Amino acid sequence: MRAKNNVIGFRRSEPIILSDFLPQFYQECIPKHCGRLVTDIVVSPEEAAHLLRLSKKGLAFGGSSGGASILDLHSGALSYDNSFINIYEKLKAHGKNNVFTQDDFKVYSNVRNKIQQIISYNFGIPVSKIYLTHPTFFSEMTPRAAKTKHDEYWHVHVDKETYPSFHYTSLLYLNDYGIDFSGGRFIFVNDGKNMTVEPRAGRVSAFTSGAENPHYVERVSSGTRYALTVSFTCDPKLAIADPTVKKFQ
Repeated sequence: MRAKNNVIGFRRSEPIILSDFLPQFYQECIPKHCGRLVTDIVVSPEEAAHLLRLSKKGLAFGGSSGGASILDLHSGALSYDNSFINIYEKLKAHGKNNVFTQDDFKVYSNVRNKIQQIISYNFGIPVSKIYLTHPTFFSEMTPRAAKTKHDEYWHVHVDKETYPSFHYTSLLYLNDYGIDFSGGRFIFVNDGKNMTVEPRAGRVSAFTSGAENPHYVERVSSGTRYALTVSFTCDPKLAIADPTVKKFQ
């Protein structure tokens, strides 16, 4: 099946029931097609590999003392011990303004655009009605014991409750379940019939962020799991721009 903007090959799951408060919740970007998206062909292996290198470069300057670390290229937030620092300030202070390149940000922006297009097509909403929002971030998960609540990613939750800006959530996986790590699968919680997504480099999973999609991530039991969360909002006031090399200036 060929989609708009040459985005092809999405695989849609069984339909889900969306709540009665949809018009209020989704404002101007109510989904026309219900379901969850999983696709392996929107992001190329080369793009996934590039973003994995990018995430590792940034995360190397910090890291949580617990099992989960994040790097937010938009705000600069980077896990560091039991709190967060600004990676751009740290890089400037150490004269390392060449860690991230213009090509890094170009690949990041192109991938974000592809994900936005496939969400638009799959859920039947105009691409102009959804906006990149915060937090959008890389994550690194390891078997280390949790030290703070930010390390406890394995609890069932609803994204809209955790992040009020979210209306559509997507995850781009950057390495492979069963090869690079064990555990770490993504579980949608349904009444007695859960749906499991196994991470694979370049695989994109996307879903509406409301109460219709409670989920959790299995605890990583070995290795290191890398992913990129890309979030979208219906509210233009909550939109953010793609990061650029100007962050260093």
